[in-house]
Amino acid sequence: MSTGRWRGVPLAVRCVVAVAVLVFVYGTGVHVVHLLLPQFGPQLALPGWLTFYFTSLTLADPLAALLLAARRMQGLVLGCVVLVTDAAANGYANYVLDPAAGVTPGRTGQAAITCLAVGLVALSPWLAPWFARSAVKRR
Repeated sequence: MSTGRWRGVPLAVRCVVAVAVLVFVYGTGVHVVHLLLPQFGPQLALPGWLTFYFTSLTLADPLAALLLAARRMQGLVLGCVVLVTDAAANGYANYVLDPAAGVTPGRTGQAAITCLAVGLVALSPWLAPWFARSAVKRR
């Protein structure tokens, strides 16, 4: 991220985007493992729409990572949408569908995803100008 389309972008912006890319790469891995090795996935019976959503993240997560790394505004928007909807879907699965009481691994993960979603959404106005400048240069 130090040359090409990232030249001239402040180090702080590059670091935030790099962390976001790593989050989406990690998410891709988690969702692929859940898809290929169901014994490591949710232990709850999920409704079909929720299973479809979590499965779709195997495509949405890497797409968000690639678009962010390419400094595309679509990556920033997709990243925010994916994290917010992932936090909501995990919230539904862990607080509505899961009858367990107290702190569970799923609820801990949901809290982490929610923090990441809030962080990226909150930082988006600060990040957006650096993505918009990239789009202007391509014209």
